Amino acid sequence: MHYVLGFEEIDRTQIALVGGKGANLGELSRIDGVLVPDGFCVTTDAYRRVTTETPALDALFEQLTHLTPDDREQIGAVSAQVRRTIEDWVVPEEVTAAIRQALSRLGDDTACAVRSSATAEDLPSASFAGQQDTYLNVVGPDEVLRHVVRCWASLFTERAVTYRLRNGIDHRKVHMAVVVQRMVFPEASGIMFTADPVTSDRTVTSIDAGFGLGEALVSGQVNPDVYTVRDGAVVGRTIATKLRALYATPHGGTQMQEVPPERQNQPVLTDAQILRLADLGGRIEAHFGCPQDIEWCLVDDRFDIVQSRPITTLFPIPESDDDENRVYVSVGHQQMMTDAMKPLGLSFWQMTSRAPMRDAGGRLFVDVTERLASATAGPAIVAALGKSDPLIGDALQTILDRGFVPQGPDDGSIPAAVGAPDPIAPDPAIVTELIAQSEASLEVLKRDIATKTGTELIDFIRDDIEELRRVLFDPRGLQAIMAGMGAADWLNDRLDERLGERNAADTLTQSVPHNVTSEMGLALLDVADAIRPHPQVVAFLQQVEDSGFDDDAFLDELEKFDGGGEARAAVEDYLDKYGMRCVGEIDITRPRWSEAPTTLVPPILGNIKGFGPGAANQRFEQGRRNSDEKEREVLERLRALPDGDTKAEETKRMIDRVRDFAGYREYPKYGMVCRYFVYKQALLREADRLVRNGVVSDREDIFFLRFDELADLVATQRERNDLIDERRDEFRTYKALTAPRVLTSDGEALTGAYRREDLPEGALAGMAVSSGTVEGRARVVLDIAHADLAADDILVTAYTDPSWTPLFVAIKGLVTEVGGLMTHGAVIAREYGLPAIVGVENATRLIRDRQRIRVNGTDGYVEILSDDPPHSPE
Repeated sequence: MHYVLGFEEIDRTQIALVGGKGANLGELSRIDGVLVPDGFCVTTDAYRRVTTETPALDALFEQLTHLTPDDREQIGAVSAQVRRTIEDWVVPEEVTAAIRQALSRLGDDTACAVRSSATAEDLPSASFAGQQDTYLNVVGPDEVLRHVVRCWASLFTERAVTYRLRNGIDHRKVHMAVVVQRMVFPEASGIMFTADPVTSDRTVTSIDAGFGLGEALVSGQVNPDVYTVRDGAVVGRTIATKLRALYATPHGGTQMQEVPPERQNQPVLTDAQILRLADLGGRIEAHFGCPQDIEWCLVDDRFDIVQSRPITTLFPIPESDDDENRVYVSVGHQQMMTDAMKPLGLSFWQMTSRAPMRDAGGRLFVDVTERLASATAGPAIVAALGKSDPLIGDALQTILDRGFVPQGPDDGSIPAAVGAPDPIAPDPAIVTELIAQSEASLEVLKRDIATKTGTELIDFIRDDIEELRRVLFDPRGLQAIMAGMGAADWLNDRLDERLGERNAADTLTQSVPHNVTSEMGLALLDVADAIRPHPQVVAFLQQVEDSGFDDDAFLDELEKFDGGGEARAAVEDYLDKYGMRCVGEIDITRPRWSEAPTTLVPPILGNIKGFGPGAANQRFEQGRRNSDEKEREVLERLRALPDGDTKAEETKRMIDRVRDFAGYREYPKYGMVCRYFVYKQALLREADRLVRNGVVSDREDIFFLRFDELADLVATQRERNDLIDERRDEFRTYKALTAPRVLTSDGEALTGAYRREDLPEGALAGMAVSSGTVEGRARVVLDIAHADLAADDILVTAYTDPSWTPLFVAIKGLVTEVGGLMTHGAVIAREYGLPAIVGVENATRLIRDRQRIRVNGTDGYVEILSDDPPHSPE
């Protein structure tokens, strides 16, 4: 066993032996021109002797394995016991001797930094920064040995244990090495990011600098100077007032000291030093092959590098065929699913779409570069996307203003607009024809796919995607959708102009026909009606909600209770029509309601509690009456105007048009998701065969392969466990990233901004998508499975897709972080008459659960009415 290795013996391939920090330091010491203070690593072989020779630890690790990140008290108790067990361990003589011998080469009285280096630390996929401990200015062999043991124990701090639990990392598979390094006593130190850590712009280097040791800066105890470098020039500097700095003390340890007044506002670095440091960062990034987070020290005008790790928070850049500047717009912000998708889901969407689709970080993006570069199409796409999502529009306009994509004359190959409506509205009968065509095509698919297996199934699905595209992109369907949207815009513009009636179409589109998503929400009220008379069934559902239940056995168990047969029939009827839906349904790999029917239990119980019999029909009829009353009102007021009969007549035509076509807006996606579910069921049957043949370990392993890779797997029957494991790790990393609305080929993530001056003080700006003003209790819901809503509640969430519709019947208002005028939440909120605002940046963090808020769905802002939520549930 190797208990100690010098930096000169270490490279990046030895993470398992020296941990992420140790491997990076060994690699850094090999780069020409990079100065790394001398040192060595106490390897994981030494740590493993702790775990193998201390049987009590195995039982404690087992306890930790069964905890969740929310079990804070138990995490604290068990992790403290683990640390005590490690610290009480007597270090074997051979380990002690190896450490003492390595220290003698540095000098027994040399001050050292003793730093943890876990095997799941400073990696490209997860930095684990700050999760384990570092000790500075440790003097003498006995003290170094004591702090090595403390580093081992710090693998089980509460924060480190919780971090691993959140990231699904097995405690037994993480081992601890320890870096022992000659202590540096710098005049200044800090952190350098070779890409902007806020915007992710890879063309920018950002440097934080402070006096003394860098640990005070890293921990946030002091304010740093911040310097920005681009293209070999200092393009930004913020000089902080530096009141304190951390310094080493003569006999070991560190101490915070006051900075003399005359130095407090001095720059830490000169421009020449900033550029030298940035150049050093560029060389280190080039060596590691990705942007780096680098810790540096300035000693006698010399830069020492004490650590470098990948920046794990940067959103990946989509791959491109050239080196030109490119601009990508998020698909997830349009489709109400900003979570990471698995590779099979990404590839199905890319096969379905007609747009130039790219993926990165588990998300989909449309490359809009060519359109932005067109002098006429550029402004048109900014306006169109800005109408859908003002933040995307503002971000794209910012890119155009910068000249990132130079605009040139049109060559006629790119139309200025896509999907412009025909001046003549289609026959309303086209909607029923389109729906019937989609349903007939789906039935043919179900019949024909049933007998397909192996490569024949793969080829069949690939061919059938063309039929999906034919149905999905039927020009008549686009014409119907555009007719409804155009009519709504016309009504809002004309009635505002003529009557001062704002957003009139919101009321006129309540309870329109053919809206499959709003019908889905109301249909769950009918399921509640079927269950409500049966107390035993209701009690069982409450048990399921409180304790969980196996989805595969749920319906069978339901039938055992008095009234269970009727309840099961009602649920199955609902699943027959809507069971292909789920949260994040654009990802084919997500579990559908038919696969996880217990997902429906909370909204069913909410409907039983909050509504009486017949509520579905009552709500639909009330919406219809609201629309009819608004129609009579506006037509009567129009007739009183000059040329009123003509104005009323043309308005009536537009009202009929919007009611004929607005509901169809939700159907194409429903048809697509229906088809996706048929594909998924067939592919999972094929996956079961792969499991039986030993090609994959689990049927859902196929979700981590793209469709072409799955096709190859089915054809060759050769396992790809290495690729599947790699993709699973990537997906875990991607889930922690926040998808940007707009991304450039430089890696810059642009959010956009609302440029408004009409907001009340403290109000949160958003996009008004369903008019009206309402006050109520905010319920901040991040997971639909944990939604507990009452009639007075306003739902605040990141986004909603059709699977959230059953919750809409139980709320009085809606606030989302993502969305646009025609996205799901907006359409259904208008249908149900709920005031709604979308695109409220960071709403789920700025609004606290149970605070009282006011939603102004007419003017597009949220006001927080109470400073703090109540201490107990109402």
